[in-house]
Amino acid sequence: MPRGNQAPRQTEMNQMIKIDGSKGEGGGQILRTSLSLSLITGTAFQITGIRAGRRKPGLLRQHLTAVNAAAEIGEAETEGANLGSTELTFSPKAIRAGDYRFSIGSAGNAMLAIQTVLPALMMADKPSKLTVEGGTHNPAAPPFDFLKKTFLPQLHRIGPEVVLEIERPGFFPAGGGLVHAEIRPAPVLRPIKLLDRGAVLSQRARCLISKIPPDVAKKELRVVRNRLSLSEDQCTTEIISNSPGPGNVLLVEIECEHVTEVISAYGERGVKSEWVAKNAARAARDYLETEAPVGEHLADQLLLPMAVAGGGEFKTGLLSQHTLTNIETIRLFLPMEIEVEEFSQSQRIVRIDRQLSAANTVD
Repeated sequence: MPRGNQAPRQTEMNQMIKIDGSKGEGGGQILRTSLSLSLITGTAFQITGIRAGRRKPGLLRQHLTAVNAAAEIGEAETEGANLGSTELTFSPKAIRAGDYRFSIGSAGNAMLAIQTVLPALMMADKPSKLTVEGGTHNPAAPPFDFLKKTFLPQLHRIGPEVVLEIERPGFFPAGGGLVHAEIRPAPVLRPIKLLDRGAVLSQRARCLISKIPPDVAKKELRVVRNRLSLSEDQCTTEIISNSPGPGNVLLVEIECEHVTEVISAYGERGVKSEWVAKNAARAARDYLETEAPVGEHLADQLLLPMAVAGGGEFKTGLLSQHTLTNIETIRLFLPMEIEVEEFSQSQRIVRIDRQLSAANTVD
């Protein structure tokens, strides 16, 4: 099914990759990356110790939804696909384009479920539609706005066209968000480079609130406006009327010539609005001062599509344990060399290539 320079499927080799889910950061990313690459390569895997590094190990609803979605799209056979399971065997057959709908049934992150199956659908032989119900804005993962404004523009450079729209936001703990994606595959995936963010074109802050007093948004925007030297016109409040539960997220968008970074901070019970805004402003200043185009979350998310495309290169800050674990997981499925070079004390260059000789990784 894959075309051009896309990763070869290996079903006929009857491989079964063994994965220790407790290694590295020991979270759900190991499972999601394994599901994505299993679909793309046709390679079965068995994972043990799922989310062993988390307070509640095993498959939660959002992880089980990702497994079931991948199984349906890849016509896969599974063992251990149950809530709380710490072991899973996944054996895919073929990627099947289609019109899919999945519901997490909790505030579990819908965006991560979409990202799990997106790499396979962007390599299918026909366009697909995907609807997922669940959380769209919660502290455990980048929000809808990050995927739409930060990740997808870079994915479009690689080749596929993905249109992502939100029908209603879903905040923690109520969830109930609804997101639609249309995926149009590309005949060939292109390696890309992102080494320079270019000039900063604009900065803005948006505060999303649902079923909470508007004064909360005013306090947060006042703090972030002062700390980032923004004008009142650059700070807006969006009142959400169709979300099932209360919620508050502060988004800082930094638009540059070659990339847009979206930073999020979440209001929680018992946490002062000022602290939410201070955290968002601090993260925004850190991104600007580092001068690397790729932030922490985008670094993690670019790895897989770049590897599937056969290569790529980007400059980022210090790599998180999450990203380092993702690198090791990708290496289990694809014959890629992923080299991390120390560019400066606070910057790293990540190079992905099928032809690079082995190199030491800088933490």
